[in-house]
Amino acid sequence: MTSHIPYELLEERAATQRRQLHNRVVELRSTVNERLDARKVAREYLWPAAGVTAVIGLLLGYGITSIFTD
Repeated sequence: MTSHIPYELLEERAATQRRQLHNRVVELRSTVNERLDARKVAREYLWPAAGVTAVIGLLLGYGITSIFTD
């Protein structure tokens, strides 16, 4: 079956879709880069990470101490 749509119109639609896809990929890349920026994440979650690390260190310290003391 052949379509009665002119080739120029099909080429124009394909070019428009390629541009839209390219723009979406660029937007996705920038969004991912912003969300995975290590410095920004480190600044944002510094105190919670420090608290979790301190609790884990405390628990490990008590656990290791209990092995050597009876």
